[in-house]
Amino acid sequence: MTAVCPGSFDPITLGHLDIIERSTYIYDRVVVGIADNPSKAELFSLEERLDFTKEALKNLAKVEVLVFRSLLVEFAQEHGAKVIIKGLRAISDFEHEFQMAHLNKRLDNTIETVFLMASPECMFLSSSAVKEIAAYGGNISEFVPSGVEARLADKFLKD
Repeated sequence: MTAVCPGSFDPITLGHLDIIERSTYIYDRVVVGIADNPSKAELFSLEERLDFTKEALKNLAKVEVLVFRSLLVEFAQEHGAKVIIKGLRAISDFEHEFQMAHLNKRLDNTIETVFLMASPECMFLSSSAVKEIAAYGGNISEFVPSGVEARLADKFLKD
């Protein structure tokens, strides 16, 4: 069975990797979908996000990394996915994800949303927090893959 794990991955964190890797224990194929949302101000370009996400996931044979520019349900349909994987860190994530799961179900009632709880060591991680720490020169080595750490350092040193 194929599952889709969507996100903006701006940047990908060890929390994202945790959810994606654990998804591969359950599903035969996991398509990581990087959302291209022109109305959202991303720190990294779509090409950069695609590049470092592929790099971070290169050792997971069951994972494919793709970009999508459509509704999530349409992306899932396009790739034969019957499951959308969403990671939850805290109760604050649940409310938004619960609403989105029900909207997606209305769009296609054959696709299920499955929530995976973040591992305890990743429950506090978010891309926003990582970017803020990096912007102030803080150590983010335990929050992101090394390639992302280097790119964040470059991004904030240039600016």
